[in-house]
Amino acid sequence: MPRAKASSARSETGRTAYLVLGMHRSGTSAVTQVLALGGCDLPQNLMGGDEHNAKGYFEPWKIALLNDGRLRAGDTAWDDIFAFPYRPLAAKPERQWLNRALGLFEEEYGEAQHPLLKDPRITVLMPFWRQVLADLDVAARCVIAVRHPLAVAGSLSRRNGFPAEKSVLVWTAYMLAAEAYTRDLPRAFVSFDGLLSDWRKEVKAIEAAHGAPLPNLTPEAGAAIGRFLTAELRHNEAQGDLAALGWAGALAAQVLAWFEAAAAGKPPPPAALDKAARELARRAADIGALVSPATRDLDAARAELLDLRQRLAFEQKRAKGLEAEIEALRRDAAEAAEAAVRLDAILAEG
Repeated sequence: MPRAKASSARSETGRTAYLVLGMHRSGTSAVTQVLALGGCDLPQNLMGGDEHNAKGYFEPWKIALLNDGRLRAGDTAWDDIFAFPYRPLAAKPERQWLNRALGLFEEEYGEAQHPLLKDPRITVLMPFWRQVLADLDVAARCVIAVRHPLAVAGSLSRRNGFPAEKSVLVWTAYMLAAEAYTRDLPRAFVSFDGLLSDWRKEVKAIEAAHGAPLPNLTPEAGAAIGRFLTAELRHNEAQGDLAALGWAGALAAQVLAWFEAAAAGKPPPPAALDKAARELARRAADIGALVSPATRDLDAARAELLDLRQRLAFEQKRAKGLEAEIEALRRDAAEAAEAAVRLDAILAEG
């Protein structure tokens, strides 16, 4: 089956998706809420908040699960340091995954004019999702969240127990993917720290980069954005020295310099990123066969454990419901017995 043209900046339907890209723990949730309050359309089934992100993740949990599965199908995972570049499957299984993604996208967004799609995994799956959008005739505008890799590493250390070297390499892979896969699309680079300090400036930069205003940034929406973007969203500061992390830190430092310039409105030519991508590919050729399958298998085990926990929670909830029903039946039986005794007494007196 011939492949459709990848998603572009224009669509015959007039629909344009806003894609929030970047590494996990880089401020993608904050960027997404700003865009949502500015008039973009969130999905139907949002992932709830937790102790790591109390205000919510603003991403479709069903699509996140699909993305995890698609990554594993390509022998990788969301936390694989070699998740970039994208790993296409053979035509038939790839089409099957695309069809599943098409169905979920339509389920989550319906006919929304400005679907807002955020899941960091999409960053390393952009060729896949660009095909999905092309099949739906939905154009794309991208917003790429930029945060210091050591701040990301601190957050992932708390949440996942990852060593800093792994975290900055995963960050590097995601940022290389975010840039490489969007060169022909309208895109904006947004500093997470800048968003917290002056969100209006960042929004203006987004609108200028896209050549279009946000769909509905009203004064009321602006006030809501101001209330949302509080200092408590910054859980970690960049601590330490990238140079102390060996080749992983050196590679991340090259990529960081490019993205800091891009977030300041002056993106350099991509030559430095292409060089970093070649270095990452060289490392993958040396040790990727040892790293990626193990990361995939660990992610599969995590997914199975999560599924078991969810099933257990459901069964416990159902058991509590049954206990409540049994207790109610016992009370009804006791009341009926008391009523029978009173009736017997009345009949005996009569």
